[in-house]
Amino acid sequence: MASSRNFCTMLQGSTVALAFLGALALASAGNFYQDFEITWGDQRAKILNGGRDLTLSLDKASGSGFKSKNEYLFGRIDMQIKLVAGNSAGTVTTFYLSSEGPNHDEIDFEFLGNLSGNPYTLHTNVFSQGKGNREQQFHLWFDPTIAFHTYSILWNARRIIFLVDNIPIRVFNNLESIGVPFPKDQPMRVYSSLWNADDWATMGGRVKTDWTNAPFTASFRNVNVNACIRAPGSSSCTRTDPNQDGAWQDQVLDASGRNRVRWVQQKYMIYNYCTDVNRFPQGLPPECKLSRFL
Repeated sequence: MASSRNFCTMLQGSTVALAFLGALALASAGNFYQDFEITWGDQRAKILNGGRDLTLSLDKASGSGFKSKNEYLFGRIDMQIKLVAGNSAGTVTTFYLSSEGPNHDEIDFEFLGNLSGNPYTLHTNVFSQGKGNREQQFHLWFDPTIAFHTYSILWNARRIIFLVDNIPIRVFNNLESIGVPFPKDQPMRVYSSLWNADDWATMGGRVKTDWTNAPFTASFRNVNVNACIRAPGSSSCTRTDPNQDGAWQDQVLDASGRNRVRWVQQKYMIYNYCTDVNRFPQGLPPECKLSRFL
């Protein structure tokens, strides 16, 4: 994979000024004590090293999870994660944004566990107004269990970009002009979890969780939230750090970025809803007929 690693350089995106955000709140590098809270799993979730690190664990009784204290409306969220090592079949580690309610919006990274020696599956999805069904899945060009890697969600009013180690792997554009719902009105929290889904997670549920390997552990660190913070009950945002980089506000992919997306999708994509004609016998969703990299 040496040639692949050489190819994977930093995404260079062009940016322009925007008026659509109004007052921004830019949150700097996060501290798990200050900015997040454990939501379930009791002692299976642990904040360590003064809030710089967090671990989630899963055993036969329960998994665990955490969420951000703040809600965000647009931004870039980076999370460094080291996934469950060894035989992780049946386990799912997640990092995602979500609003609340039946018509919720959601932007997903889900890491589906594997049998030892097989690759993890990186599952991505976008929900708008309660509707998802926009799955794309990938294998990674590295072992995500040996070291930490950075997974990023960049979300603004024009597009969503999924990045791995700053390499764009997927773009979901705002195509409301042709009737495609886009998540832009509901503030979302950051969530992560580790849980058992052996009814579907590995080889369609054919491979079950081996509980003799429990507890399973995933590690998180260096969370960075650079976003518009929506205060509870407020319709506006408050700027907290005017010096924070706001490039995400209108991030686009230049030619180099588009080439990187194509490289990842050609080499490592294993499922794309936009090519699944059996799933959509009445015709593919309208966004599938347009360029993915506008």
